[in-house]
Amino acid sequence: MILASLIFATLAALLHVYIFTMESLTWTQPATWKRFSITSQADADTTRSLAYNQGFYNLFLAIGAFAGIAAVALGQPVVGWTLIFSSCGSMLLAAIVLALSGRKYLRAATTQGVTPFLAVVLGILALLTA
Repeated sequence: MILASLIFATLAALLHVYIFTMESLTWTQPATWKRFSITSQADADTTRSLAYNQGFYNLFLAIGAFAGIAAVALGQPVVGWTLIFSSCGSMLLAAIVLALSGRKYLRAATTQGVTPFLAVVLGILALLTA
């Protein structure tokens, strides 16, 4: 179960790097802003600084998960699991907040929340049965 948890933490981190790329690097490109239900280039330009900042939050969560995975792999399980649970737990809680923001966000919330959920649950089960 440890390996499965680490795989799901990796997938969650990679997804959040991708979200960072969209929010912080390609936000004003029509393909990106349409994906986030922005209706015009003017609106994308207006919200650019907010998306830029939010993208970095996603990047920092991903970096925390990657650092935790590396720490577990390098024999530092306390540090590693702390980082994984903190980062993936934050990803999961953010997905829950997104889901509670409205029905139109349920798909995005599910996409963002499934892999960190599995990383946390499988990690807890692995540690409890070790």
